[in-house]
Amino acid sequence: MVVRAAGRDDAVALYRLSRVFARTGELRERSMARYAHDVDDFLLAESATGRVEGCAGLRFCAAPEGRDQGRTAVVYNFCVAAASQGRGVGTALLAALLAEAAARSAGTVFAATSGGAALFLRHGFTVTDAPVTWPAGLAPRPGSRVLGRTL
Repeated sequence: MVVRAAGRDDAVALYRLSRVFARTGELRERSMARYAHDVDDFLLAESATGRVEGCAGLRFCAAPEGRDQGRTAVVYNFCVAAASQGRGVGTALLAALLAEAAARSAGTVFAATSGGAALFLRHGFTVTDAPVTWPAGLAPRPGSRVLGRTL
């Protein structure tokens, strides 16, 4: 398995994988056009045979006023195909997202989940309040848990 940046040709695969989770309410419904527009936000985990096993987006915004910890990054649309869960795909994706956030001078990384947060908690995230500067269109849903990790 390899984790890599998504490219224009990956928008359909991102949409297909994510749609499964959107149908159950675990992810927000996004159109194919939205994935094509935001494809540069995404990393994907790909099997040796080229099958997309997982994906996640990472969006950056300015740090809240009064904080000197650099920009804020928000993980969104984090999903791993059912057949690939429990095989380290989520861990590899999250490690790559954190490395990308650090490389791009993020001081804090946030995520919101309505499901289990065990993966994030195992990797140093803690339950926190949503930042004021949460990127438009990615605000946590009511009932979601917001998690944060300082880099």
